[in-house]
Amino acid sequence: MAGIRFGTDGWRAIIGWDFTADNVRACARGVATYLQKSGMASRGLVVGYDTRFASEDFAAEVAQVTTAAGIPTFLCDMPAPTPVVSYNIVHLGAGGGVVITASHNPPQWNGFKYKPDYGGSASPEVVEALEGEIAVALKSQVARIPLAQARERGLLTEIDPAPPYMAHLGTLVDIPAIRDSGLSVVVDAMYGAGAGYLPRLLEGGALPLTELHGERNPSFPGMAQPEPVAHNLTALSECVAAQGAHVGIALDGDADRLGIVDEKGQYISTLQVFALLALYFLEVRGQKGPLVKSVTMSSMIYRLGELFDIPVYETPVGFKYIGPVMTERDALAGGEESGGYSFKGHIPERDGILSGLYFLDMMVKTGKSPSELLDHLFSRVGPHYYDRIDVSFASDRRAEIQERVASQRPDTLAGVPVTDRDEVDGTRLHLEGGAWALVRFSGTEPLLRIYSEAESPERVHRILEEVRALVGV
Repeated sequence: MAGIRFGTDGWRAIIGWDFTADNVRACARGVATYLQKSGMASRGLVVGYDTRFASEDFAAEVAQVTTAAGIPTFLCDMPAPTPVVSYNIVHLGAGGGVVITASHNPPQWNGFKYKPDYGGSASPEVVEALEGEIAVALKSQVARIPLAQARERGLLTEIDPAPPYMAHLGTLVDIPAIRDSGLSVVVDAMYGAGAGYLPRLLEGGALPLTELHGERNPSFPGMAQPEPVAHNLTALSECVAAQGAHVGIALDGDADRLGIVDEKGQYISTLQVFALLALYFLEVRGQKGPLVKSVTMSSMIYRLGELFDIPVYETPVGFKYIGPVMTERDALAGGEESGGYSFKGHIPERDGILSGLYFLDMMVKTGKSPSELLDHLFSRVGPHYYDRIDVSFASDRRAEIQERVASQRPDTLAGVPVTDRDEVDGTRLHLEGGAWALVRFSGTEPLLRIYSEAESPERVHRILEEVRALVGV
C-alpha cells in the first residue's frame, strides 16, 4: 500500500486488505515512537476496541508492540465505546490512547484511532507527526512481545474502563432524576460497543428501558452500517411506536454519536438534536458560553448565538478541528452533522452516551416530549430541516467529480438565488433566506456527501437533487 493516512478521525480500511495485523503493528510502533519523542511514554497508553470482527485481536497486537517498546499499556478487558476509552486516558493520566474501531463504517471496515493525553481527537499537527512515524515503521520489522510476558514485566494492566467513566457522568447529569422520571425509553445499541451502558446507568428506578441490538454481531444485520441515521433506525422507530415509548435513543458502532427518534417514531435530524441540546444548556440550565459547529452543522446555532448573545465558531468537519477550538474558547458545546456532540466539563470528544443522557434530562426538566421540544426550538429560531445524500463512486472518477464540483456556479437552487460560495471544507453554496448546500468527499470512505438545510423538507429534497445533477453523480 502507498501509505497510511488518517482521515477525519483516524485510519480506516477494509479488514484483510489494507487493515491487517502488519499494518496495525506499524501504527502501534508509530504511536510508541511518537510518545517516546514527545516525552510521554512513561505515562502509558490506554488501548480499547469495539465489537467489530477481530477488534480485540488487533488491540492485542497494539499492546504487544507498545509494551515491547517499554510503554506501560492499559488494555481494556472488554469492548468499550470510544468516549469511554478517551475518558480513561484522562482519568489514568496516560500519555494517549488507541481505539480499534471503524465507528459507523460498514461491517467490512475496521480502524485505528489515536487519542492524545487530553482525550480528544488528534489535532492535524499530531496526525502529521504520527503519519511520519508510521511511515518509518512500515519499512522496518516491528518488535513485539507476548502479552503474558508484558504482564510479568509489569508493562501490561487489564482495566475495566466503565466504572470511572460512569461515575464521571454522574457528576454532569442528574441521573437519579432521569431514573425516577417514569419516562419510557428504547435504546438501539446497533450491535456496538455502547451496548449495556444506558441500561446500567438508568435501570433500577421508575424508568422502563428496552435495549435493541445489544448483542455483539460484527455483520450489523438489518442496517447498512452502524450509523444512527433514519434509514438504519426502522427497528427503533417501530419499537418506540409499538410500545408507546417517550423517546428512542441510538448509538453508533463506537457510541460517540447519537440518534434520536421522537415519541411518534419519527427521526429527529442530528442538526436539530444539537440545536436542541444547545438550547437546553442556554435556556433550561441557564449556562452561557461559546458554541462550536462544523460547516455541516445547522445555521440554527448562529441564530441561538444571536438570541443569547454568545459567540459561535465554525470549523472544518471533524473533532480534530472542533475539539481544539472548544478547549481554546472554553466552549459550552461543540457539534458536527454526524451526530457527534461534546460538552464543557467533559473530554473534548464526541460522546453519544452523555448526549443521550442530556437529551433525557432536557425532557425531564421541561416536561416536554421530543416533538414538543422541536416545536419550541422552531418557535425560537424558525423551522429548519436537513438531509444528506451519500453517493459511492469508483476511485478513478474522483478527479473528474472534483473538477465538476469546482466548476459549478449555479445562480439558483430549487428556485432560490445563490448568494455566496465558500470552500471552508468542501464547496458550500449559501442561498437567500439562510438555506445552504454543501458538497464534500468523506474523510473515511469513498463517498461523495451532499448536504442541505432549508426551511422545509421539500426544499431540502429539491436542493439535494439539483446539486446531485450538477456534479454528475
